[in-house]
Amino acid sequence: MQNNAIGNLTEKEFLDMEIDPSLDLFEEISKLKKEKNAVVLAHYYQEPDIQDVADYIGDSLGLAQNAARTPADMIVFAGVHFMAETAKILNPGKKVLLPDLRAGCSLSDSCPPALFKAFKDKHPDHLVISYINCSAGIKALSDIICTSSNAQLIVESLPIGQKIIFAPDKNLGGYINKKSGRDMVLWNGACMVHEIFSLEKITKLKERHPGAKLIAHPECEEAVLRIADFIGSTTQLLKYSEQDSASTYIVATETGILHSMQRNSPAKTFIAAPPDNACVCNDCPHMKLNTLEKLYLCMKYELPEILMDEDLRLAAKKPIDRMLQLSRELGLAG
Repeated sequence: MQNNAIGNLTEKEFLDMEIDPSLDLFEEISKLKKEKNAVVLAHYYQEPDIQDVADYIGDSLGLAQNAARTPADMIVFAGVHFMAETAKILNPGKKVLLPDLRAGCSLSDSCPPALFKAFKDKHPDHLVISYINCSAGIKALSDIICTSSNAQLIVESLPIGQKIIFAPDKNLGGYINKKSGRDMVLWNGACMVHEIFSLEKITKLKERHPGAKLIAHPECEEAVLRIADFIGSTTQLLKYSEQDSASTYIVATETGILHSMQRNSPAKTFIAAPPDNACVCNDCPHMKLNTLEKLYLCMKYELPEILMDEDLRLAAKKPIDRMLQLSRELGLAG
């Protein structure tokens, strides 16, 4: 498994560091980028301040593609652990940092490598396609990695008779089965954020906003996808909201994307789809562990760093390389 370094500091000491309140963190981060030849890659689900300071904002496919080709010496990944791992897998000679090592992923955690290997061994004639939202250990057990942007096209590029295991997201896998007419074997994993949406509350919200369109990520449960006006990856949802003629959208994915949607389409209204709990929002608690303050400390002290066993890295890189190759062949730019 990978190792994570925070130097001689304990994790608590690092997280408890105080910052001079008079500092302009945007300016300081900009200086650190130049001094250290660093690039900040951020997922759409990060808080607005981090998105505003990032050099590139994207979904998993775009982030992987940018991580693969960046000329920077240091990659600061404002996302969750598996994303920083992916950047390290693709850039063994670069320093890869994650502002908060606790930023994990419920979907990745739902698929432990040892259990998945036993599952895979029961289907020895199946090719394994794994969603990029998984650990390096799962990637190393896979034949091809995919993202929500390219999953359907990758599956459909394979012969119709090819037997496939799809992991770890059962909702994304089920959606692709329905769209492609395949019968992939699905690992029973899911994202806590995308499974919490309330169909009843969304239906009532649509009644209050009769002209609104529901747009949803394919990690959502089938009942929500069934009533959606558009289903797509984070980037696809963003582009759809820019190009579509509607003025109001109910967005069934993590709320961080609303910042980019509102920035790109200031005249439109975006409403976060309501979850089935007392909260009025639908935030990923892991994504939101990263803050602008932690990003600054991470860049200043070059900690915490993502480190990885070389054998694991090489095994995990093969299916990612296959995805990037197929993405180029299928014309999917990031």
